Amino acid sequence: MAETSPIIVWFRRDLRLSDHPALWAAMSSGRPVLPVFICDRLVEQLGAAPKWRLGLGVEHLSGSLKDIGSRLILRKGDPTEVLRALIEETGADTVYWSRAYDPDSVERDKTVKAALKDDGIAAESHLGHLMFEPWTVETGTGGYYKVFTPYWKNVRDHDVPQPLGRVSSLEAPSSWPDSDDLEDWGLADDMRRGADVVRPFVQLGEDAAQDRLAHFIEDIVDDYDTLRDLPSEDGTSCLSENLSLGEISPRQCWHAAARKQHEGSKGAETFMKELAWREFAYHLIWHTPQIATDNWREEWSAFPWNEKENDEVRAWKQGRTGIQFVDAAMRELYVTGRMHNRARMIVASYLTKHLLTHWKIGQKWFEDCLIDWDPASNAMGWQWSAGSGPDATPYFRVFNPVTQLDKFDKQRNYVSRWIAEGRGNPHEDALKYFDAVPRSWNLSPDDDYPNAIVSADAGRKRALDAYENRDF
Repeated sequence: MAETSPIIVWFRRDLRLSDHPALWAAMSSGRPVLPVFICDRLVEQLGAAPKWRLGLGVEHLSGSLKDIGSRLILRKGDPTEVLRALIEETGADTVYWSRAYDPDSVERDKTVKAALKDDGIAAESHLGHLMFEPWTVETGTGGYYKVFTPYWKNVRDHDVPQPLGRVSSLEAPSSWPDSDDLEDWGLADDMRRGADVVRPFVQLGEDAAQDRLAHFIEDIVDDYDTLRDLPSEDGTSCLSENLSLGEISPRQCWHAAARKQHEGSKGAETFMKELAWREFAYHLIWHTPQIATDNWREEWSAFPWNEKENDEVRAWKQGRTGIQFVDAAMRELYVTGRMHNRARMIVASYLTKHLLTHWKIGQKWFEDCLIDWDPASNAMGWQWSAGSGPDATPYFRVFNPVTQLDKFDKQRNYVSRWIAEGRGNPHEDALKYFDAVPRSWNLSPDDDYPNAIVSADAGRKRALDAYENRDF
């Protein structure tokens, strides 16, 4: 292996310079490093919001690499062919990347690694965006965990290595290959006018993610147990956006919380448990990849969910169900690209239980609208809510969106922020919703607020009747 031949580092959902094992290994070799991002089929298939947000992240990473005297080479196409072309152009004989764990990425990476090794190229994958890789956590009998609580009891005492430092310099190759223009990829095209509305809510890049973490640990985490359920409060870390693209690593979050836990913060331990919940989602999608596309509990394939885009589904998507908690949450999604976790449970329960609509419809909508979209968390979250997944809320538990609002938004601050109709002086964020939505929806803040398409009580009865009469 020539001392002067470059190592290609293939960036994916790991858009940072710190705690990046693949990048650190390349830097430590002393050889030239060629950072690359590839717009492949998996990127092109992303929904509108996550694709746009990925484009912002790639652009920011490019600037970070430029700041340390390096570059990010952009190429579009099949990863195997793109990497082969770069190897031919640069004389590189080694490719490093961070492992991914969802089925589509796993299949892609296996194909790439096999092809490169057949070519005589050293292809190495490194620890990706997890702390506990799925094959390293086993039950006492050697299987995988299907329930979160015993999974948590297993991993909570694992030794999580300290995060690696930030790479501050990279040896440049003797010459740089050509790079695509990011604008030509059109990653923002599907967002249309919504991009200008969502953009102020984005916290972009590694430094912003670290600031978010510091603010959370210093000012919020002690009260996290109670504040995290109140959607009108600044009571969560909001780091899902940055974790989804690897602008911060879970190890960095874990150790920041662990230090606070050592000081006696109960909220810090709860936050660590939430980080483990994310890991559990990847544990499941690795061991049971069908969770991404099919009912994890196979018997639920016989349940007569609605699978059509009917008037009820359209009202749900538009935040016009007449159920305030649901509508506020769906509008928050359209304006910010995110949704409070308590609200996610409410809108998912309402769709799959009150409206008896298949979770796949909700999963697909979130996949299009979330800037923090994550394939494992999205799949597990929807199936958890629907009752068809592992560790699911019992099928007979139907969240009442009215009593949930009374409990978690007593003063209606969350509702007031996101619903404009019927208010003399609507919140500016409530008005932004009408700037973001498609004009074809023909919505105005001057419209009357709708009556409930399905009331809380009627929806609960509807769901329980369906569950009682199911034939499995």
